[in-house]
Amino acid sequence: MSASEAYRHCEQIVRTQARNFSYGIRLLPGAKRRALSAVYAFSRRIDDIGDGDGPADKRLERLEEERAALHRPVADPGDHVLVALKDAARRLPIPLTAFDELIDGCIADVRGATYIRVEDVVAYCRSVAGSVGRLSLGVFGTDDVDAAAPLADALGIALQLTNILRDVREDRLIGRIYLPAEDLLRFGCTLDVDADGVFTDPPERLAALIRFEADRARGWYVRGLRLLPLLDRRSAACTAAMAGIYQSLLERIATDPMAALAARSALPTWEKAMVAARALVGAGR
Repeated sequence: MSASEAYRHCEQIVRTQARNFSYGIRLLPGAKRRALSAVYAFSRRIDDIGDGDGPADKRLERLEEERAALHRPVADPGDHVLVALKDAARRLPIPLTAFDELIDGCIADVRGATYIRVEDVVAYCRSVAGSVGRLSLGVFGTDDVDAAAPLADALGIALQLTNILRDVREDRLIGRIYLPAEDLLRFGCTLDVDADGVFTDPPERLAALIRFEADRARGWYVRGLRLLPLLDRRSAACTAAMAGIYQSLLERIATDPMAALAARSALPTWEKAMVAARALVGAGR
């Protein structure tokens, strides 16, 4: 299998499974688009294993197998994603060791980790999403890695905090709670659900909790978006599009927390396309 075939496979994964990220990735020039597609495809593989339905011990075993495969000098020729990822890492300064953090975060998910303090949640977000921010930075390139890396990390945290708020009910129904216990206590919430999967906490408390968490995520966006001036035009447009879509999603959640807790929030396709278009125009100024 050629590298070009492997990249096409990764780009197909992005088109079909990266419903939010694809709008930003398509703004990149060809070589970077292919490389970031490979990064996404391997990240998606790890996430899917962590979120799978199989026995926990089998998922943990598979995660360690993927870690071992990642660190082998040569990819299995039959593994399209790793063939593309290894090729991309030979051409660009992609810090593949950051995938170890993503794998560690997914291991925490499988083991049913709990989060007491906000610092615990931020550390988890840094593992599963800040790591992807730093991997993406390796694709984008920058003249000041020391300044850019923590900002890419912060933007990843912002996106993951948004994911957490989008998926509160979905996660709760499979026994996961990512909101810090100290915040639940502060707002008098338990996130208990009834037989129909409806939260039993008073709606006004839940709404206040979600808006509080959304405000924290906004702070991470403010910090993370300082990355944009450190990137080239197309990379900045890609990043702005991804972040803009998630920021719009965050505002939708904060505007109507109870609707977000009843069903998973999503932006319509036209709105995502508009955000991406604005990002490209803005990057050209």
